[in-house]
Amino acid sequence: MFCIANNKGNLLINEQIRVNEVLVIGPNGEQVGIKSIEDARTLASYAALDLVLINPNGNPPVCKVMDYNKYRYEKNKKEKEALKRQRANQQELKEFRLSPVIDVGDFETKLKNASKYLQKGDKVKLTIRFKGRQMAHTELGREVLEKFAARCLAFSEVQDKPKLDGRVMTMLLVPKKEK
Repeated sequence: MFCIANNKGNLLINEQIRVNEVLVIGPNGEQVGIKSIEDARTLASYAALDLVLINPNGNPPVCKVMDYNKYRYEKNKKEKEALKRQRANQQELKEFRLSPVIDVGDFETKLKNASKYLQKGDKVKLTIRFKGRQMAHTELGREVLEKFAARCLAFSEVQDKPKLDGRVMTMLLVPKKEK
């Protein structure tokens, strides 16, 4: 007898199954009945399929006649699809550092990059770090953040208003919810 598939998962197939009697389920899901392991292997080989031990703890253990490679391929495909959906649901947090005395060109560049992330569905955290005497004029940093938020208002909303924590002022923008 030949082995059509190699077992790389945790399911036993064909000659790897070491029990005397098994409950056999056919390739279309029909219950064939309790057979000796040799009869079950013969049945699977005539169908050019694999005998896969589905439930080793059953009384008797349950085997199914199926194409194991196709089963494993579809299982991996489902897992990848679930992982892709899981990633799609996760929002990333992108951080942009601004300055209270930021130049117009730099401001526009950061605004353009942040808007791309917001339109893609990611959150954007804006931070301004005050150095030295800039701490005396934190209102300049607040104005920069509010101007940034106002320019992004078409496709985002403010989740956390600007707040000062030590020498750092932060603000969080999130994409607008679709209605």
